[in-house]
Amino acid sequence: MSAPTIHRTTARFEASEKLRAHLQRVLVALVDLHVQGKQAHWNVTGRGFRDLHLQLDDVVDAAREHSDTVAERMRALQVVPDGRTETVATTTDLSPYPAGLVSVGDTVDAVVERIAQTVEVVGAVHDDVDAEDPTSADILHEIIADLEKQAWFLSSENREA
Repeated sequence: MSAPTIHRTTARFEASEKLRAHLQRVLVALVDLHVQGKQAHWNVTGRGFRDLHLQLDDVVDAAREHSDTVAERMRALQVVPDGRTETVATTTDLSPYPAGLVSVGDTVDAVVERIAQTVEVVGAVHDDVDAEDPTSADILHEIIADLEKQAWFLSSENREA
């Protein structure tokens, strides 16, 4: 018996190694931001705890949703995303989050810094991604805009008029 013939109805776009590496780097940063955001959510303490505790869920949700979008885009480009804990731990660009309880003010600063680091990763790969795949670059634009908004919301907690 011979193997069945597979007929493709659409052309397959396969990402270059460079595009694969760039999207993987973004994915890792977003997964790490999601995990670190939960760590912050669980261990923030002090005056203003409840509001920040709830606000951190918005950051976590944004990072999780964006990581899913990036991973699904990677699959559309025939790339296998790798969000395993060991991969994230060994390849992330983000600083490690402090252990233990963290004050409200320090939590704000720490999470805003990790958001900025994530935006920096996305920005660093943007032009190369845009040159090869403008659709993926559009996704990166959305990530930057959303994370910058999250950073603004959070950083406003530690600012005075």
